[in-house]
Amino acid sequence: MLPLPIPRWASAMNAPHLPHGRASPEARLLSIAAEHLARFGARRLTVVGVAEEAQMTHANVYRYFPSKAELIDAVAGQWLKEVEATLADIADSPDPANDKLERFVFAIARSYRVCAETNPHVFDVYVSAVENSRGIARKHRGRQLRLLERVLEEGIATDVFRPRDKDRAMAFVIDAVQRYVNPVMARIDVRVPRAVLDDRLNTMLGVVLRALAAGMV
Repeated sequence: MLPLPIPRWASAMNAPHLPHGRASPEARLLSIAAEHLARFGARRLTVVGVAEEAQMTHANVYRYFPSKAELIDAVAGQWLKEVEATLADIADSPDPANDKLERFVFAIARSYRVCAETNPHVFDVYVSAVENSRGIARKHRGRQLRLLERVLEEGIATDVFRPRDKDRAMAFVIDAVQRYVNPVMARIDVRVPRAVLDDRLNTMLGVVLRALAAGMV
């Protein structure tokens, strides 16, 4: 397996924040809300508390985010955009499609695992969004699938993958790695040693790549 870069969002979590006054009002609110979410969780975060730290009225917060739920989803959405940027970098890389597919799946699994460990309140928001089919979860899923399809199409075009049907191949890959890229399962598996899950995923991806190369799906 090729090494994966540390996701930008992961290093940013521990980096010092720029003074809120230097950012736009919306960015300031998101930055403060992210800090409050990490400290207090979604239930204890309040729009009034975010507004007070931003030195504005809570009514002004609602100009940018119509509800507390939308503010919290926007915080999680920032993290998801960073995950998507990492996946896009992999899809755009010059590596062979089989290496891309391996790195792509591992990047999702690792991003979810790291967030579940280091910022569980943000990850809980994402899991809730998935379970309730909220917009941030649907958009993230759609972007993931489009990038995965690009990798598969590249593999077919370069004869690295030889599936009998592209759509069936997509479904096969998704089903095979679901345990490792499903955020609900990632939260459940957070107590399982990373090395154990990585080894299992590596084995499963070996099966997937062989099946795609041999035209078994």
